Parts: sequence; structure tokens; C-alpha cells
Amino acid sequence: MTYTINHNEKRSKIHVSKESSAHSNSRKRAVASIADRQPLATSIDYASHPVNEIFGTNVFNRQTMRAVLPKAVYKAVVRCLDHGEQLDPAMADTVANAMKDWAIARGATHFTHWFVPLHGYTAEKHDSFLVSNVEDGAVLEFSGKNLVQGEPDASSFPSGGIRSTFEARGYTGWDPSSPAFLMDSANGRTLCIPSVFCSFSGHALDVKTPLLRSLEVVSNSTVRLLHTLGNKEVKRVTCTVGPEQEYFLIDEAFYNSRPDIISAGRALFGARPPKGQEMEDHYWGSIRERVLAFMMDAEHELYRLGVPVKTRHNEVAPAQFEVAPVFESCNLATDHNMLLMEVFRKTAQKHGFRCLFHEKPFSGVNGSGKHNNWSLADDQGNNLLEPGDDPQEHLQFLVVLAAVVRAVDKYATLLRASIATAGNDHRLGANEAPPAIMSIYLGDALTKVVDNVISGKAGDKKASNMVQSGVSMLPNILKDDSDRNRTSPFAFTGNKFEFRAVGSSQSVAMPNTVLNTMVADSMDHLADEIEKAHKKGGDLKSAINNVLVKTLSDHKRVLFNGDNYSEQWHEEAARRGLANLRNFTEALPVLIAPEAKELFERYGVLKEDELVSRYHILLENYCKVINVESLLTSSMATTMILPAAIEYQTRLATAIVQTKSAVAGINLAHQENMLKDVSDRIARLKTAIEVLDMLRHEQRGEDHIDDEHTAEAKFYQQRVIPAMNEVRTVADELELMVDDSLWPLPKFREMLYIY
Repeated sequence: MTYTINHNEKRSKIHVSKESSAHSNSRKRAVASIADRQPLATSIDYASHPVNEIFGTNVFNRQTMRAVLPKAVYKAVVRCLDHGEQLDPAMADTVANAMKDWAIARGATHFTHWFVPLHGYTAEKHDSFLVSNVEDGAVLEFSGKNLVQGEPDASSFPSGGIRSTFEARGYTGWDPSSPAFLMDSANGRTLCIPSVFCSFSGHALDVKTPLLRSLEVVSNSTVRLLHTLGNKEVKRVTCTVGPEQEYFLIDEAFYNSRPDIISAGRALFGARPPKGQEMEDHYWGSIRERVLAFMMDAEHELYRLGVPVKTRHNEVAPAQFEVAPVFESCNLATDHNMLLMEVFRKTAQKHGFRCLFHEKPFSGVNGSGKHNNWSLADDQGNNLLEPGDDPQEHLQFLVVLAAVVRAVDKYATLLRASIATAGNDHRLGANEAPPAIMSIYLGDALTKVVDNVISGKAGDKKASNMVQSGVSMLPNILKDDSDRNRTSPFAFTGNKFEFRAVGSSQSVAMPNTVLNTMVADSMDHLADEIEKAHKKGGDLKSAINNVLVKTLSDHKRVLFNGDNYSEQWHEEAARRGLANLRNFTEALPVLIAPEAKELFERYGVLKEDELVSRYHILLENYCKVINVESLLTSSMATTMILPAAIEYQTRLATAIVQTKSAVAGINLAHQENMLKDVSDRIARLKTAIEVLDMLRHEQRGEDHIDDEHTAEAKFYQQRVIPAMNEVRTVADELELMVDDSLWPLPKFREMLYIY
């Protein structure tokens, strides 16, 4: 029999004889097939075409627009991008025609409004530029109306009850702040137009619309605060984001042999390998040739799409990696991160890999996050979170810092709810991820500044910022003001905050929407308080200082520089009154709490029904995810693991019987104990499967009064997940006992190391 693995340009055939071992299975074939894998060579030539020459070549960016648009139209588009002015609809036809000509000249035949509905993945419906014309033959057209607005069928996208299923009309709308781009496929290109998506009634049915609203809100509120401080030059503030992306790569042969990874994105079974990550040799280690070929191929595609990927390296867990971009405006960074995941998935398959973005695809080793590096910059080019040489004397920085500290303390549970997913439940609180307690790490130097502000002490003379290597020939190393704290969910890292708790599979849109809105609230609060204090008399600086002292004193409880993993911190956090929402079902209700509704409604970021709809969708999605996992757990245990264990049991029993008949009086106590151990676990496994199936049927038969899936989600979290875990526990014990040649599933020791 012949198994063929398609690697596009490279095809390798693996021949497995029908007469091979009677116990040969898909796992053995997968291992055998990988032996001949070679790095996939591509035509990338950076010597002839340096990165700066290819960067953005598939993007309808400013450089392209400057070259193809009339000067007046180009200036209007720039005003739209830089100052938020609305583009004159009369100019849309000119932009659309230039965009069409540019795309067609590069091989595009279709266009699509590219958007992210509330299921969290990208969506697109392709329309041809072709317009049939009997007299003139084929005509290629793309009007301003086509550019500005599309009309996909909205009936099958999640709406969370905003509209009925039979109400199908929905609209996509061009987002000019995120440039159109060309997406390559095997046989052509498609013009993709980043867009918002709304219902017939105008409700936001996507992740981009609330994000754009939050960006306007945080800009307006921050500008107001800066003006209150006396900085009248600033007209606009931009939120900048750099989302780091962690992921796993496994060979596609293993992927195709694991129904759980195919359908659930994670391994529902698998004993810990003899070697995990305890040797600490994978992190930043030499990148394997085949993986590096994938990385370089993906980077090349991302460069052409204008995605500024900056770093690549091995992460802590075996087979885990990370890519990080240069900072961009929040909206563009969000779109680029979705593009990055799409490109990585496609490129991984081209190289015979599968790219896994699940937060915890393999138990026992690190999971994956998406560290959301967040900051604010004014239109003068200044980072508002840059402390400067003397942060204690940098009043503007201290006020902005205080606003963020207040926001995280006041809306900690809402921030936690923004990253609540079934996948993140496996990761938060484990050794590779921050706990569910939202706290801020400032570092010793900045914490001392905060303490000095509160106490009224003068700042200390800045200590030496050089690290001495102790080797005369080596240069001294410039030291940062503070160390990094990888256990903190919200850490200050020099001139930005790193929100480390975001899950690797998530769009960063919702976490940033929440972050921007709650910070806007704090900016306005501080502006109000400073204005009140100033009106009472005294100079502006004194008013600012008084508000700073009160704000930092009131919200200092959220600051913590120690080990967030420790039990001592959990106890201390409870004493401080900080919430610890440990799982999805505890965290999500915060999204529709009165305080959250009031906040989003007040700033116009999410209407109440839009917010409630997201709550419903997330709840329903959680239930569906756990239901799929429970079905997979039951079916795989029943049809794959039990048969292998019973076959091994039969072999042991047969061997014992035959040996006794061949050798009279022989002591087979050890073999009989082996048989007993295996038989006991088979019985336990069968019982665990029956309990899981009973719970699933019980859940299906429940007549839930509420339509929010609240009771259903709690049932899954409190009863179904523990039942799944019991099935896994016994199955993983059997994996360590059953004859290796019989085990049907690729093992962790193979998936994490053979590639």
C-alpha cells in the first residue's frame, strides 16, 4: 500500500508493505513517513530582492496610493487616516478604480470584503471584477459602491439574539484605516478589503466595529486629559499594539492520526513524555532546518502583506515557537495578527506541518498565549508611557500611568472576562501563564516612584544603569529600570504594558476594546478630578499632584511585583480584595454586569444588546467546544483506546495460559499482576466512559429555562469536564502499560520531538 504526502512542489511516497507487522497502525505509518521529510526549498532570494523592496508589495498602501491617485484624492484619504475625517463618497469611485487597476495588474480576478464575525475567525465572499456585457464582451468593473459596501448573507453568522435567523441581510463596510491587500493562493490572487460587519438594524456583528469605536473614545479622552494638564498641542492619540504570537508545529502525519487535534485543536489524550521541557534546552535553541524553512516562507508572505514581523524563536515547550511584530496602530495590528495566523496555517501545510494555535494543545508542557503589548502615542510622535530619565518629575507620564492603574483595578474583572475562553481555562494559572487574578507589575524602580509620590518624598538619585560583565574586553551592558516579570498578567515593560493573559487563538480585538474603553473612563475621571481641584484654588501642578496621590493611593492594591504563581500571592490578593475568577463560567457574567453595561453604553462602544449578544455567543461557543471535546473523548476512548488495551489484555492472558501449559509449576505472579493491572484499568476506563456518556445524555435532556446557556455552561464546567478528565487519566495510564506496537495514537514523545 502507498501513502502519499503532498508538499506542493515536493511529493514523497512512503511504501508500507501489506505483509508488515500485523499490528502496524496509523501511528507507526506516521512515524515512518516523517523519516524522509526534508526542508521545502523555495525561490526566496533576499540578495536580489531585499526585504525593504518586497515589503508591502501586495498592499494598497500610502506609497501605492500616492503613485496612482490624483493628488486631491490622495490628500483626502490621508486626512481620513491621520485625522479621522470621513472620506467624501464622491471620491470613492476614483479610489476604487485605482485599486481595481492595481489589483488586476498583479493578477487578481476577484475582490472580497474581509471581516471578522463574532465567531472570531476571518470571513470572505469573493466577487469577480467581471461584468457580462453582450455588446462589448467581458468588462472588468469595481465601483465606489462596491468598495465602500458589500452585502453578505448574515443569517448563519453568530448574532447572540440581536436578530432572528430568518433575517438574512447584513452589510460589510470598508475600513480605510486598514489598507486593502492581495492574498495569494495556488492559482491566483484576491483583493481583500478590510471591513466592518453590521446587521440590517445597524448592530455590530463583528469584532472590528467596537474596536474602532474604542480607539476614538480613548483618543478623545486622553486628548482631553492632556489638554487639562496644559499640553494643548496634541490633537489625536493613537493606541499602539504589538501582539506576540505563540504556536505549536506538528507534522501533518501525526495531525492526521489524531482526531482530537483535528476537531478540537488539542490532544485530549496523551501521557507525559519521558522528556518534556524540564531540560530547558528548547527555549531560544537552534531552530531546526525544516522549521526555519517554514518560518522564512511565512515571513516572506507576511512581508509582502506589509506585516512587520520582527522576531522568531523557539519557545519553552518542545515544538513550540513564537513570532512577534513591530508595534502598529491597534486596528492595523489586530488585522495583521489575524492575517499572520491565516498565513501560518497555509504555509505550515505547504511544509508538511500543521500549526496549532490552541492555548493548551499538549498537557504537561507550556501552553500558548498572545502577549498584547499596549501603549498610547500622541500625534507629535511621543509615547505617553515613556517614563523618561526622571519619571518622578515627569508629571504627564505619572498621570497617564495613574489612569491605567486605576482602570485595571476598577475594571479588573472586566479585563479578565475579555480573555475568557474554553482554551484559556487550560492555561491561566498554570506555570507558563499568569493567574486569573488581574494585577500590575511596575518593577522596583517605578514602584518606588509611586511610593514616593504617595508619601511626598523626593526621588532618589538614579543608580547606575550599567551591568558589569566582569570581563575587561567586553562592553558594559545597558540595564533597564526594571526587570521583567513573566508571571504578571499586566506588566509594565519599559514604555508599554504587556497584557500577557490573552489566549493564543483569540483575536486581540475584544481585549483591546475593553482595555481602551476602561482607560478612557480613567482618563476622563482624572481630567474631572484635576479640573475640580484646580478650580478650588492653587496652581495646576499642585492640583495634579493631589489627584495623583489620591488615585495611586486608592488603587495601589492592584500593584504586585512578586511571583504571581505562588500560593502566598493568592492569599495576599484575597486579603487585598482582588477577584480571582478561575474559569470561564465565573468570569464571563462580568461582561453583562451593570457596571460593564453602563461603561460601554456611556462611551458608545457597545450598546447593551450588542454587549449581551456577545455574552450569549461566548456562552454558546463554550458549550459547543466542550460538547465536541466530550464526544471526541468518548468515541476515541471507545473505538481506539479500549480495543488496543483489550488486545493487549488478550495477549497477556494468552501468554500466561500458554506458558503455564508449557512449563508446569512456573511462577507467573508478575505476569498475572500485569494482567490484573491492565484489566482493572480497562474496567475503570469503561466505567469512566459510561459516566461521561450518561452526563452528556443528561445534559441533552435538560429543559433549560434560560436561553443564555448559563446553566448548560456550568454543567459542562462542573460535571462534564471532570468526567472527561477521568477518562483521560485512565487512558493515559494505559498508554504507559500497553504494548507500544498496539497503541493507535501518536504519543507526545513523538509529536513534540519528531519533525
